[in-house]
Amino acid sequence: MASRRKVLLLGSTGSIGTSALKVAQDIPDRMEIVGLAAARSVEALVAQVHATGVKQVALSDEAAAARARPLLPADVSLHVGSQGLVDLVRASDADMVLVAIVGVAGLAPALAAIEEGKHLAVASKEILVMAGEAVMEAARRKGVHVLPVDSEHNAIFQCLEGHRSTDVRRLLVTASGGPFRQLPADHLPHVTVAQALKHPTWSMGRKITIDSATLFNKGLEMIEARWLFDVPMSQIEVVVHPQSIVHSMVEFVDNSVIAQLSHSDMCFPIQYAVTWPDRVSNNLRPLDFAQLASLHFEAPRTQDFPALDLARQAGEVGGTLPAVLNAANEVAVEAFLNERTPFPAIWQTVARVMEKHQVIQHPDLETLIEADAWARREAAC
Repeated sequence: MASRRKVLLLGSTGSIGTSALKVAQDIPDRMEIVGLAAARSVEALVAQVHATGVKQVALSDEAAAARARPLLPADVSLHVGSQGLVDLVRASDADMVLVAIVGVAGLAPALAAIEEGKHLAVASKEILVMAGEAVMEAARRKGVHVLPVDSEHNAIFQCLEGHRSTDVRRLLVTASGGPFRQLPADHLPHVTVAQALKHPTWSMGRKITIDSATLFNKGLEMIEARWLFDVPMSQIEVVVHPQSIVHSMVEFVDNSVIAQLSHSDMCFPIQYAVTWPDRVSNNLRPLDFAQLASLHFEAPRTQDFPALDLARQAGEVGGTLPAVLNAANEVAVEAFLNERTPFPAIWQTVARVMEKHQVIQHPDLETLIEADAWARREAAC
């Protein structure tokens, strides 16, 4: 009988975290949640603790942790602050850590998980965008699997199984195109925050939803794929697919293409990352091909949405530049969400900060954190 995987869930109150909890409920014989972490969502985290019975939790916000302590059962260990996430990883008896924390905060616990010999399920783009070289090298050294949870990378992972790397011509990352896929370029300076947050397919957090509107999410995914699958940026392309049924594709040297299809539900990739290499029956909705009608594909509008070209540049140059791109984008997105800048200022800010940066190759963690902080300062100017 296949063993049940013990999963520590970092970012449990976000959209990925809540989907992971649904998967655990759906396949209890194969997935057990043994620890939870959130930033500051006290009430949601406390409810999850009572629902799962976990004994190890963390809150990275100290004020939130103080409010949570009297609400938690006495036998629950509460780890606090950014160091608390690392302490939680080390204290947990998990054999897999699922990282769904947005931003740089997920990097230190991810590296700690690898050093502890725990397999890593990655839903946070920043981990591999900022430190893909270091993360994958550490995983190889420790014999740890790094399994993708993003639907696109999980799809590529499935398509590549059983094939040699020399057989691959291109990785084709699909994109919904976001809410402005057909909007004329001269309208982009006038779009509102509310319009940008209306994603046509997925229900996600605010930051990643804006990244979908600018296509920066696909740019970050290109850099992720470069490290996850050990391919050059030149072999990674983005294709717009508004229906979000084909989650990504792999083209092989014989011109055959293998694609992975399912409904737009993050429970699919989460389950496969947890149960791999097995496939496990579940209660998720199957595809009805007679009802799909048609699947549409088109090239991205890179002239109107420069995020893909900026990300390709960062991925090709490497070193600290992807971390700078990521940090500048986070600051620019926050400025747009707070209505301090227009929509195109997001990629304009990123381009400006990237141009000023002096790249350092093969950076260690401290250097990456310094580059991240520098980029944030520059982007805020």
